[in-house]
Amino acid sequence: GGVKCISARCSCIGNNIDLLFNYCSAIMALTLGLFIIGFFLLIKGADIFVEGASSIAKRYNISNLVIGLTVVAFGSSAPELIISVLASIQETADIALGNIIGSNIANTLLILGVVSLIVPLTVKKDTVLKEIPFSLLAVVAVGLLANDVFIEGAASSVISRIDGMILLLFFAIFLYYSFNKTKKKGTVLEKVGKDKIKIYGKLATSFMLIGGVAGIFLGGKWIVDGAVEMGVFLGVFQAFVGLTIAAVGTALPELATSLAGAKKGHADMAIGNVVGSNIFNFLWIVGLSSVIHPINYSFKLNADIFYLFFTSIVLLVLIYNGRKHILERKEGAVLLFLYASYLVFLIYRG
Repeated sequence: GGVKCISARCSCIGNNIDLLFNYCSAIMALTLGLFIIGFFLLIKGADIFVEGASSIAKRYNISNLVIGLTVVAFGSSAPELIISVLASIQETADIALGNIIGSNIANTLLILGVVSLIVPLTVKKDTVLKEIPFSLLAVVAVGLLANDVFIEGAASSVISRIDGMILLLFFAIFLYYSFNKTKKKGTVLEKVGKDKIKIYGKLATSFMLIGGVAGIFLGGKWIVDGAVEMGVFLGVFQAFVGLTIAAVGTALPELATSLAGAKKGHADMAIGNVVGSNIFNFLWIVGLSSVIHPINYSFKLNADIFYLFFTSIVLLVLIYNGRKHILERKEGAVLLFLYASYLVFLIYRG
């Protein structure tokens, strides 16, 4: 009788384990589904919001120059901004910073690597002498401001509100430089897009703005929540999800823009878009996010910041290697190899 009782209990425990496993699998599948849908809502919401805001700006006769430097530029950085702010508020700062650092690495290595394999990239003199060095300065600034433990011997490292204000001041300098440069040479919209900005009715514009903001917020929330759950489920460093899946997802708009530009014969714009996006991410997004809510910094991310700095130096070397100021297929292959190596390092680190 005792043997039968033990057997029945074991069978019951086995059934419970199976039920628990099935339950966890269903929850994980739902989480992954919402994570993927979140990316769609985030990116599409940003596009709709930019279109609606551009319509309002055009209705009141605001120039393409100002629209390009404000509405379009800030709207394209909305995905990274929302993810970073929400992750910081939920005290999952590893995801916030991981997404930004990973997005910048993907911009530099993945996007430029893919585009230069398709068509040679001509790099303008201003990009080499001013914009890439400014992006390097942004990396160094964040690295120094974040390392309170290493530099000052503090108990913990935090990107504080004061640090955020310093980054925003740097960003204001970059905006001033961009405004003057674009004013002289014409905007991206004027160069590539001979298409006029469409002006929608007031009701349609209102729906676009509200729907865009809702999509950005809801998509960002699902991405952050999904990243947290996947990190716990897989037993990996939370920043791993931010540095890989979330980073590539939020870099997709830049990839699409760069490829579209290359197909239209404006491949030289790809590197400008990438470098500008990297500066936006570090100075505008990290700065504003930390002003809204101070960001706790993990020492482990120093390796990723160093790798971003290293790859930016490599980019400069490749620009001067071979045909000066041109990234060709062999340079693109080097960039993609470096990105693959980085992914291997992330998997090894876990």
